[in-house]
Amino acid sequence: MFSKSVKDEHEAEVGRPKEDNVGLNLLLEAILRQSQDALHKRTDVSEEDLHPEQQEALQPPNSEAKAEDADHANSSEIVVTLEDDEGDADSVSDSDTMTSHSPDETDDDDDDYEQPKDDKTCHAGKKHAKCSVCDKTFSRKSSLKRHTRIHTGEKPYCCPVCSKRFSIKSHLIIHARTHTGEKPFACSLCEKRFPTMGHVKTHTRTHTGEKRFACPVCGLGVTQKIHLITHMRIHTGEKPFACSVCDKRFSVKGSLIRHKRTHTGEKPFACSLCSARFGDRSALVQHMKIHNRVNHFACSVCGVRFLQKVNLTNHMHTHNGHKAFACSVCEKRFSRKGELVIHTRVHTGEKLFKCTACGLGFGQRNGLKKHTRTHTGEKPFVCSVCGKNFSTKDHLKTHTRTHTGEKPFACSVCDKRFSVKGHLSTHARTHTGEKPFACSVCPSTFGDRSGLNHHVRRHVGEKLFSCSDCDKSFTLRGALTTHMKKHTAEKPFSCTACAKQYPHRYLLKKHKCAGEKSGNQSS
Repeated sequence: MFSKSVKDEHEAEVGRPKEDNVGLNLLLEAILRQSQDALHKRTDVSEEDLHPEQQEALQPPNSEAKAEDADHANSSEIVVTLEDDEGDADSVSDSDTMTSHSPDETDDDDDDYEQPKDDKTCHAGKKHAKCSVCDKTFSRKSSLKRHTRIHTGEKPYCCPVCSKRFSIKSHLIIHARTHTGEKPFACSLCEKRFPTMGHVKTHTRTHTGEKRFACPVCGLGVTQKIHLITHMRIHTGEKPFACSVCDKRFSVKGSLIRHKRTHTGEKPFACSLCSARFGDRSALVQHMKIHNRVNHFACSVCGVRFLQKVNLTNHMHTHNGHKAFACSVCEKRFSRKGELVIHTRVHTGEKLFKCTACGLGFGQRNGLKKHTRTHTGEKPFVCSVCGKNFSTKDHLKTHTRTHTGEKPFACSVCDKRFSVKGHLSTHARTHTGEKPFACSVCPSTFGDRSGLNHHVRRHVGEKLFSCSDCDKSFTLRGALTTHMKKHTAEKPFSCTACAKQYPHRYLLKKHKCAGEKSGNQSS
């Protein structure tokens, strides 16, 4: 009778005939069959005479079945917290899944009905059942039994599809909907559907703007209690969730789950339109906007549009020059917090991203990605003018300037211009006299790293550049280039007065001709 009542009442709550809920009915039949099998197994043998493992197999225990069957009528809400992959949680109630039962047909887990007046074991407002572990008291024995499972970890209700276990039967019924896809509860405002009434109530607050929970520190209002608990960690600095790989800590469990995927490489969220995969759902949502060509956020200055508001905010800093994030070590400022985090690794030496081929570490994921191409030989960026390939987009951009003649970086002292920012930095040291690169063998210092590298080769006798004609080797590429002119008889340097040619610039400077002397004298 109990099994039939639960099934019939669930169908009445969903409000649809049996043939429309075939998937859920099959699961419920399997779940209820487990309960029936347990009831049939109970014989005249006393529970106390059984082995503890046999006692555990009999769910619910025979000694308490009748007392607990009388425990449920006119069910009130029992709040249950379900946490999802993103660390969020929603309130769910037993009333979402079970309607009120008569006292002789109730589940031992649903104990919220009002006790009969002649029940001397539990008067209104009195709590006689006490937990032996934490001393918490309850008004009903079945409530104490369900509470005890928190300490014992007992989960007697098993899903017949995925074998996931639960301590409360109503939780199993709610879980069954993840397999059937059933969403029997609809929002009355937008008709969006949900698997539990608790989800509907939480969703409704997005329409009403109701924020029941307020932060006592800053006054921020949130719709759910779990969100308030998470928000409070901003003020307390509490980060209870730690990564087992790198010991990085997080204030939200969902953030830890997403972080772990950076170690495992797992990307469970796949785009239905292309082969792209992502480590978190929000990245997939943003990616789908690329296919849908949705650019909601437009810059009021230049009109450029962005998929995300945060990208627009960051872009606006390029117009107003605002750099709110300062490095505590060198006081360098950044417009984005992420840029500051990456920069800080320069000081700490932290290198989170390791190459699996050679073990070399990098402070940025993009650095590792570029480095990997040195092993694979991949050069995906092609010059549209000469067809030359490059391993990074920056190298292609720099190379393109050799065709356009663009030199966007100007020296503030002598106005000399450069096509590469690094060349400007090196040049600036010729004015300041700074030589930050020191030789570890002798006291020599240099203004750029390449100068130091060339110098070190003289100490070790290393000659990387060999002539293909005479096998002579040189420590500098420039020396090899000069040497090759002997074999080719190339003379690129010519006198403008007499047209005499020389293979080297220094020979041209030494050259003095009659026309040049007469010209000098006349001037």
